[in-house]
Amino acid sequence: MKKIYYFVVWLPALFIMSCCNAPQPLVRGLILTERGGQHGPFTDAAMEWLDKFAEIHHFEFTEINSTDSITEKFLDRFDVFIQLDFPPYTWTPESQQAFIRYIEEGRGGWVGFHHATLLGDFDGYPMWTWFSEFMGGIRFQHYIAATASATVQVEDPEHPVMKNVSGSFVIPDDEWYTFNRSPHPNVRVLASVDESSYEPASDITMGDHPVIWCNEQVKARNVYFLMGHSPRLFETENFVILFSNALLWASQ
Repeated sequence: MKKIYYFVVWLPALFIMSCCNAPQPLVRGLILTERGGQHGPFTDAAMEWLDKFAEIHHFEFTEINSTDSITEKFLDRFDVFIQLDFPPYTWTPESQQAFIRYIEEGRGGWVGFHHATLLGDFDGYPMWTWFSEFMGGIRFQHYIAATASATVQVEDPEHPVMKNVSGSFVIPDDEWYTFNRSPHPNVRVLASVDESSYEPASDITMGDHPVIWCNEQVKARNVYFLMGHSPRLFETENFVILFSNALLWASQ
């Protein structure tokens, strides 16, 4: 009886140890980037930071620099799509339809930055109407070309993307896009910029000016960050926390 007693106790212990040592599932992310140009330093800093993030959080990232390879089958490989300073034009028709399905059916999450709201007629391409609606029914209007630092005010501290983020914080050297209307009525706004805090001051304003928001009318977890111009963002503690939170939340 004594031998049987020890066997029954030890077997569960071995099972628990085996479970504890099980490898963490790999999270796969797709990064759509533009390389070079004035936003090249931001992209370079972002990719360096993402390499470190991947090691800590068990992510694996694939980078592409055009939409030519995007199909439904291709996107099925990824848990989260990161649109890192890539605009909503020059997309192929097939990539547009694949992305729409990915977002509307919640096949994965999406984290977008800066150029994702360059919505309008650019470089001979018409505005992608679906993407405009995805971003809250807006159209790009103007921007602070000389850049300005400004204070961002958190509006929705309960959202997972805002976890451990200060109630207000300064974002350095950004272009602060403005739009033909505020996306506020059509999206869940997480934070807005205090336009009176622009340094240097600027008259390029829009009043109600969201800078971080989610569209909860689609199944995919998604969040857009208007900022994304300067590599100094990765020296900004709250921005790094936001980016990390967004990736962990959107990839679930």
